[in-house]
Amino acid sequence: MFLADKASDDGSGIWCSKGTIQRHTELGETTVKRTVREFLKDGILVETGARTCKNGFTVVYRINLAKVEALDPTLEPEIETGATVDPVQTEPGTGATVAGVPGPPRPPNRPKTIHKPPTRKREVVADEKAEKILAAYPPDRLRGKAACLAQIEVAMKDEIAPEDLLLAVQAYATDSAGFTRSKVCFSDNWFQSRRWQRYIEDIRAKREKSQAASADHHKRLGCWISDRSPMCKHITGNQVTALLASKLVSEAQIQAAGLGS
Repeated sequence: MFLADKASDDGSGIWCSKGTIQRHTELGETTVKRTVREFLKDGILVETGARTCKNGFTVVYRINLAKVEALDPTLEPEIETGATVDPVQTEPGTGATVAGVPGPPRPPNRPKTIHKPPTRKREVVADEKAEKILAAYPPDRLRGKAACLAQIEVAMKDEIAPEDLLLAVQAYATDSAGFTRSKVCFSDNWFQSRRWQRYIEDIRAKREKSQAASADHHKRLGCWISDRSPMCKHITGNQVTALLASKLVSEAQIQAAGLGS
């Protein structure tokens, strides 16, 4: 199935190392090599050439579709029993007739259920965010827009917040503003090599540090209110709202300290 996913519609153009197959299928190296040898022996796979790579070369394979179609099916055949005494009902049950309780509603995965087509609104929003992120990259180093947008979408699917990715691009643009052309990185390589990862980690670390400092500050303000300290006069309305939301203090403590909610 993994090789078929890598192949073109006619079964050709499969070029991935056995290490790649091993990582994605979670099989052992020996198992992968033995299986490929068996496929070649049975004629399911055919070697069609080789492609150079960083470790030398990778063999290019083609799936023999005729051989695959000739294989025995793995699914059990559907057997019709022809039962007529108690045939299976295709409609939802009506429920108990004595109590008059209606049957369960039609399940959503019922074959006859007609689902509404998926909306493209979410896809449009994702495309707009990807365009905005790419637009923040230094314009003199933009290259391969389609490849960049594809890599940005992959990053967002990996649960990288678009806002954080935008901040990472902006941070890189600032850091590399004085770079000479020999030191800059073009956008397609930058996104492909995930060089934004370091900036994302810095952003998250600073955010966690800021949240920890804010929590400590709110805790100190809560102590002032609990002790009815004269320092309560310096607490702002927004801070009072945040303290109530965090449940560090109660409404009664706010009123006792002379602060309005």
